[in-house]
Amino acid sequence: MKFDHCDLFEIYCEASGLIPAPWGVQCFSEYPVRLRRGSLFFLVFGFWIFILVMTTGITRELTFPEPAGLYIHIPFCIRKCPYCNFYSVTDISLQSAFVKALHREMEFVSGSDLYFDTIYIGGGTPSILSAKYIDCIIKQAGQLFHFFTDVEVTVEVNPGTINAADLRDYRTAGVNRLNIGIQSFDDAFLEFFGRIHSGQDAFLTFKKARQQGFDNIGLDLIYGLPQQTPTQWRHDLQRAIALEPEHISCYMLTFETGTPMDRKKRQGLLTPLSEGRICELYDIAVQYLCAHGYEQYEISNFARTDKQRNYRSVHNSKYWSFAPYIGLGPSAHSFIHPLRSWNQQDINSYINTVQQGKPPLAGKERLNKRQQIIEMIYVKLRTVEGIDLNQFERKFGICLTGEFSTLIKRLEKQGKLICTPSRLALTPEGMLHHNSITLMFL
Repeated sequence: MKFDHCDLFEIYCEASGLIPAPWGVQCFSEYPVRLRRGSLFFLVFGFWIFILVMTTGITRELTFPEPAGLYIHIPFCIRKCPYCNFYSVTDISLQSAFVKALHREMEFVSGSDLYFDTIYIGGGTPSILSAKYIDCIIKQAGQLFHFFTDVEVTVEVNPGTINAADLRDYRTAGVNRLNIGIQSFDDAFLEFFGRIHSGQDAFLTFKKARQQGFDNIGLDLIYGLPQQTPTQWRHDLQRAIALEPEHISCYMLTFETGTPMDRKKRQGLLTPLSEGRICELYDIAVQYLCAHGYEQYEISNFARTDKQRNYRSVHNSKYWSFAPYIGLGPSAHSFIHPLRSWNQQDINSYINTVQQGKPPLAGKERLNKRQQIIEMIYVKLRTVEGIDLNQFERKFGICLTGEFSTLIKRLEKQGKLICTPSRLALTPEGMLHHNSITLMFL
C-alpha cells in the first residue's frame, strides 16, 4: 500500500485524536484540526508512530504527488481588446448559466487523484463577475478537489471593473494573489489598446488592493507599440516600480491572426515597431527591473526577490515545468503527462453540452516522444534556469550537448546561449530570439 503525505497526516490525526475538520475556503494557509477531549495519550503515541513510519524503510513506499494547477477560464469582457485572441464574449447575461455549467464541469473531473496547490481564475475579465460568483467557484473547487495546505489563489482583475468592496470579498473568499491587467499607464496607449480604464484608474485599483490587504500583486505591461519610444517605455516601468508590486510581466505586443489589430496591420493602417527597437525595449525592461530588485525567471516574467518569500507565479510556472494542470471553462486546456485535452470554445456550446450531462471536451491528444522533446526544449528555454541536461538525458535518452554540439557552440559564440555541464539556457539576448533558436534544435 502507498500513501501520500496527506494520507499519512490523516493516519497520524486518527491515531492521536486530531481529526481534520471539513476543508473549505476559510482556510487555505493551514490544515484546520480540532482536538478530541482526553486524547493527550494518543497524541503523543500517534506522534511517535508517525516519526517511526517516516524514518524507516517504509518511506521507500511513499509517493508524493507532484502539485497540480487548476485553471478556470472566465469568458466575459465588457469590450474586446483589438489585440487579444483569448476567447471571450461581451454578453454578460450568460454569467449565471456559465457558473452553473462550470460547477457541473468541476463535478465531471473531480475524481482526479491530483493534489493541487494553485487556483488561477483568468479570462477574459474575471473581475466583471460578481464577487459572489468568485466565492462560489472557489468554494466548489475546495469541496471537489484535493488541495495541499498552502494554495496560491489568483484572480485576474482589470482596472475599471473592480471596486474596494469586491476586493474585500475576494479576500474573504480565499483569494491571496491578484494579477492586474494594467498594460500601460499612458492614456494614449490605453486608448490604442482599446482598454476601458485610464492610467489613474490603474493606480487607484492597485492602491485599493493594498488597502484590502493583498500582499502579493502582479502587474501586466505591454511594450512594442507602433512608434513607442524608449522614453515612453521607461516611464511605464517607472510608474510600475513606484507601486512596488511583487511581480511584473512585460509582454511584447503581437499581432495575432484574426484580431482587429492584425487586420489593420495587413491593411497597412498599422506599422509594427522594428525588430531593433523591440530588442532595445526588451533590454531596457530586463536591465531596469533587475536593477530595482526584480529577478527575471522567464522571458516575460519578473518577481521581487525576498529571502522570506518567493513571489514567482506558482501557477504559471507549471506551464514551463511540465507539471499537470486541469483547465475548466470554454477553450481551457488541460495537461496530465502525456495527455493534453481542450474544451469547446463557444460558450453556448459549452453550456449546452454540460447541461446534457456530457464533458465539454473538444479534443485530446497523446504526446509522442518527439512532441515531448520539442515542447520541453521550447518551454524550458523560456526560463532563466533553462534545460537540466542530466534530467533531459534521463527522460529521453538524448545527450543534447552531444547531439547539437556544433549548434550550441555557434550560439555560445554569438552570446545567445549559456552551456555548462549540467545546464543549457538562453542569455537575455538569446531570449529575444527564443522562437527562432528553438526551431534550430528541431
